[in-house]
Amino acid sequence: MAVPKRKTSKARRDKRRANWKLAVPGLVACPQCGELKLPHRACKACGSYKGREVIAVED
Repeated sequence: MAVPKRKTSKARRDKRRANWKLAVPGLVACPQCGELKLPHRACKACGSYKGREVIAVED
């Protein structure tokens, strides 16, 4: 069975774990109301998608 010849240093170990962070979702402004929304999804505030109303939203 293969066994490591040397102990992995803390710096080398931590470099490997450096890319485990969460990415912030890219938010865009709704062209109708200006509210922040996820791209390629209907706006929760006004219910519009691609310039037309797709969800009936109560005020």
